[in-house]
Amino acid sequence: MTTESKRNLTRSGESVLLGAAVGALLLGALASVTGALVADSAAAYGALAGTLIVVLVFAGGSFLVNLVAGISPAASLLIALLTYTLQVVLIGVIFYALADSGLVDDVLDGRWLAGAVIVGTVGWMVSQIVLTTRLRLPAYDLTDAGAR
Repeated sequence: MTTESKRNLTRSGESVLLGAAVGALLLGALASVTGALVADSAAAYGALAGTLIVVLVFAGGSFLVNLVAGISPAASLLIALLTYTLQVVLIGVIFYALADSGLVDDVLDGRWLAGAVIVGTVGWMVSQIVLTTRLRLPAYDLTDAGAR
């Protein structure tokens, strides 16, 4: 006789989100410290700003997709594709706003900013892929089989 286990799929999605954010933040902190040691404070601030951009944009998108998947799983693929497109556009808009504001090259090193965004994105994706493949999600749900 087996007992029914209660699974909370939104918790597993949130754990993946948190793990991916931690992975990107660790790489960003490493890039910021490296920038401070190798170059100057503008490099460290650029790497820190790039890391924060990645974490905030990707966390918002992942949270939205996780929320929609919990409410309407059929719409989650569409929302995921739209969210990815909006994330790319949003990062471009943030880069444009930073360049237009005069912060880049005065306070932030543009090369370290862009490098941190690239490294943070790769770190986020690798962390999310590894954590998602380790989840034990059922392919289908058998809870309604005995209710006939």
